[in-house]
Amino acid sequence: MLKKFDKKDEESGGGSNPLQHLEKSAVLQEARVFNETPINPRKCAHILTKILYLINQGEHLGTTEATEAFFAMTKLFQSNDPTLRRMCYLTIKEMSCIAEDVIIVTSSLTKDMTGKEDNYRGPAVRALCQITDSTMLQAVERYMKQAIVDKVPSVSSSALVSSLHLLKCSFDVVKRWVNEAQEAASSDNIMVQYHALGLLYHVRKNDRLAVSKMISKFTRHGLKSPFAYCMMIRVASKQLEEEDGSRDSPLFDFIESCLRNKHEMVVYEAASAIVNLPGCSAKELAPAVSVLQLFCSSPKAALRYAAVRTLNKVAMKHPSAVTACNLDLENLVTDSNRSIATLAITTLLKTGSESSIDRLMKQISSFMSEISDEFKVVVVQAISALCQKYPRKHAVLMNFLFTMLREEGGFEYKRAIVDCIISIIEENSESKETGLSHLCEFIEDCEFTVLATRILHLLGQEGPKTNNPSKYIRFIYNRVVLEHEEVRAGAVSALAKFGAQNEEMLPSILVLLKRCVMDDDNEVRDRATFYLNVLEQKQTALNAGYILNGLTVSIPGLERALQQYTLEPSEKPFDLKSVPLATTPMAEQRPESTATATVKQPEKVAATRQEIFQEQLAAVPEFQGLGPLFKSSPEPVALTESETEYVIRCTKHTFSDHLVFQFDCTNTLNDQTLENVTVQMEPTEAYEVLSYVPARSLPYNQPGTCYTLVALPKEDPTAVACTFSCVMKFTVKDCDPNTGEIDEEGYEDEYVLEDLEVTVADHIQKVMKVNFEAAWDEVGDEFEKEETFTLSTVKTLEEAVGNIVKFLGMHPCERSDKVPENKNTHTLLLAGVFRGGHDILVRSRLLLLDTVTMQVTARSSEELPVDIILASVG
Repeated sequence: MLKKFDKKDEESGGGSNPLQHLEKSAVLQEARVFNETPINPRKCAHILTKILYLINQGEHLGTTEATEAFFAMTKLFQSNDPTLRRMCYLTIKEMSCIAEDVIIVTSSLTKDMTGKEDNYRGPAVRALCQITDSTMLQAVERYMKQAIVDKVPSVSSSALVSSLHLLKCSFDVVKRWVNEAQEAASSDNIMVQYHALGLLYHVRKNDRLAVSKMISKFTRHGLKSPFAYCMMIRVASKQLEEEDGSRDSPLFDFIESCLRNKHEMVVYEAASAIVNLPGCSAKELAPAVSVLQLFCSSPKAALRYAAVRTLNKVAMKHPSAVTACNLDLENLVTDSNRSIATLAITTLLKTGSESSIDRLMKQISSFMSEISDEFKVVVVQAISALCQKYPRKHAVLMNFLFTMLREEGGFEYKRAIVDCIISIIEENSESKETGLSHLCEFIEDCEFTVLATRILHLLGQEGPKTNNPSKYIRFIYNRVVLEHEEVRAGAVSALAKFGAQNEEMLPSILVLLKRCVMDDDNEVRDRATFYLNVLEQKQTALNAGYILNGLTVSIPGLERALQQYTLEPSEKPFDLKSVPLATTPMAEQRPESTATATVKQPEKVAATRQEIFQEQLAAVPEFQGLGPLFKSSPEPVALTESETEYVIRCTKHTFSDHLVFQFDCTNTLNDQTLENVTVQMEPTEAYEVLSYVPARSLPYNQPGTCYTLVALPKEDPTAVACTFSCVMKFTVKDCDPNTGEIDEEGYEDEYVLEDLEVTVADHIQKVMKVNFEAAWDEVGDEFEKEETFTLSTVKTLEEAVGNIVKFLGMHPCERSDKVPENKNTHTLLLAGVFRGGHDILVRSRLLLLDTVTMQVTARSSEELPVDIILASVG
């Protein structure tokens, strides 16, 4: 029963929705009207509307309630009122997963589906397929085949779309309807052809050859439906991506031919597909860009918007390809649609010259307040790209960004600006102090916790290195006084970083931290107490380890390891070296909370890739006692071509004294089964193969795994780089491809694989040191060694840096992997952890004359990692 609105409801706009205050019990009570004779179609349709509204609002209907209402509703099929009948179909679909015994209406729906009333037949097909499971589908298969080729387009489309949904549960049955779908694909109706092609594609999508044949067949004869053309373009572009995007392919020719189609949507779809294909050159983009350029002058706002948005994307990677459109884009700057004008300006910012920046920024300023946050973010992204392209313009752009930061806006918009300012600070050292000052002013009025804590983290990281670090203390301490607990905790951490790096400021910082010890919040008090005790020791190593760089372990991994330790008590103390390492600093591992979140819900921590491997390897008896897994190679190494009869991929697992090679094997021959599969390995260095763990059986197309356990060299521990020759050995048993029957007799065989390399990078895990100098001092110079090398094959500093980072497998710190332009000297700072949990730091000074000369200085807490680094580089 509908409640009467009071005046307050009307004032708040409540009267606009007559179904707003429905009560479930009252509506279900009303459903008894369905049993009355004669049926009142108007009243019953209104009650069905109420039931549908409740379900779609998330109201929970119990199984008994839903079943009673459903059975009552089935009596409405006695009425021939078309509106009521359509409401019945809708209700059947919505209640099919709640009520029991819904198949009772199968006969009524089948009758409507095969009846003479065309308006009933399509909806009846859709409702019937919703309630039919795989066991009953064969009973209506004949009717479905007839419906697919029906002359009435609405019936045919309903059957095709329903078949598409049935694919998920009854693939084999629907696959038998391909002939009918082929016939429907020749229909003159554009929607029937579109839906038929959709069904045909989804039936064949796992067979690349069948999809290619389908595309060539339908594109050769031409299609009547522009929707079908658009879908074929998407299928063709997906195929191209899987084939590494060869531009000589007939698929690419088809997409390019669609640029000349008479339908605008097809032309745009083709242009968009070409633009999004990976690895396209400016020359290959030219036809698509020309089409988009024509759309820029279209009288239709939707086409102008689509064109300029796509050109905006192209300008990110290929600004030179869009330069030809600059005149058309300038005409769109004054477009009455502000979204189009914004995109036009941001595209011009990416493609224009340095001299045009000031003029374009003034034009943006004139209507920034009139556009939505979504487009403001696009402007910010364009400014970020400009800063990288024209570093000398950072002052103008930074001022514009700060003006935007002070205006009203949502979280995503403000976050984009903060990200942009931070990237400018990191890329351009001259802008650091200006940017930090702007951010300090912003956090005075910042309403977003995530942004405030992030800026405080940045201030703690960059502030102490500026010429006048003391000026930031006031802004940071204001947060302790004025903000809530999360921001206060971030401010305490930032203060500690200033105290750890500036001896002159340390007494003042200690005073401020002592005040924070009295805070109301546990987190703030604990942090202040901890940092106070560390700073009072006045030891560089402690400051580096506990304040400036912190832990390098994975937080989810640490949580899991501690939980496991509490479940299985041990006399041994908890060993932090057993925890997987993190490649990002501790501050960046914390998931960002949304700005509006007030209550923290405990979340289940997802297992990392390394933790999954750790569990799998621990379950193998031969690997008991190897200790914690130190590192797994990031990507499996292919030891065969993907088209060969056996596909083998290897993942390298590093332990403190051993290597485990995991071979994932797939047998692609359907007439044989492999048994007792191992990969025999022969090392070139002093590695020792200890044991093989075979894959017991490898049937056709079912992946299996075998392992090889290798001991690391002990006589010459610095010889970690090694090449292994690999041979797969197995027993072959022939089998019948049709029945799967396997012969009892087999024979021994082997298959030679590609060689497998182990490099120094397999023994080192990347870790990030936020403050490299502090980490360098913390490790100390007890095991420091230095050598000079000449890189004769390298001609540029950029190439040298890239090669060193890749070869050593260490993490570049403080953006030292970015080589400034027009410099012939550079210092690369690298951090990592050697197997066994030993920190290893490398400072590499590079000098470019005719060749690149490199002076490598390595430090570690042990001598072996230093010797290995220098031996491998040499």
